[in-house]
Amino acid sequence: MSSKNPLRSPVGKKLITGITGLGLVVFVLMHMIGNLSMFTGSDAYNEYAHFLAGLGPVLYAMEVAIVAFFLFHIVNGIQIWLGKRKARPVGYDTYRSAGKPSQQSTSSRSMIITGSILGIFLVIHIISFKFGPGGPGNADAAYVTNVGGTEMRDLSKLVLEKFGSPFYAFGYTFVMLLLITHLRHGIWSALQSLGAMRPSLTPLVYGVGAVLGMLIGLGFIALPLAIYFHLI
Repeated sequence: MSSKNPLRSPVGKKLITGITGLGLVVFVLMHMIGNLSMFTGSDAYNEYAHFLAGLGPVLYAMEVAIVAFFLFHIVNGIQIWLGKRKARPVGYDTYRSAGKPSQQSTSSRSMIITGSILGIFLVIHIISFKFGPGGPGNADAAYVTNVGGTEMRDLSKLVLEKFGSPFYAFGYTFVMLLLITHLRHGIWSALQSLGAMRPSLTPLVYGVGAVLGMLIGLGFIALPLAIYFHLI
């Protein structure tokens, strides 16, 4: 009987990457929808953020789960990439298209690059917003507001300040374009890894993944550009 852990095998790693990837797609979709509440007004956005903060232990558990998903996704993604590179070192220097049946594309070949940049961006994003002025361990009276008689963090003020800067507005936009590229291939790849589709459905699922990835990315991009160009 083999003592090897099946989750450490190439198939197991792809399975973990697929599960965590789909979980993260759900997370970014919900996060994007929450961001769009800013278009209905600062109070609505602050109430949304206050509601999440009020979940207490439930929110902490969700955050731990999300961090775990990110770490497993990144680590397994890097291991899969290194395994492919080791197995076919020449192919990465002189790449040729695998032909029409293959889903090889710029998106698929840049997954390790876009994923790494997104991971770095996530750390900067959390430091800037979650732990920014008025956040946990960083109390600031200037970032406190009152909505309907309830005192809460004025997160909308911080968002307006950050995206009023060209560095944040256009830097964020650039990273979200990379997110679109990552999701374009990632959604299809995750479903394929989980064996959730027949080969005949591959073109359809790949197309749906591309459209969903674009909608999520554009949803994120809408806010910083609207703020920077004073549309809200």
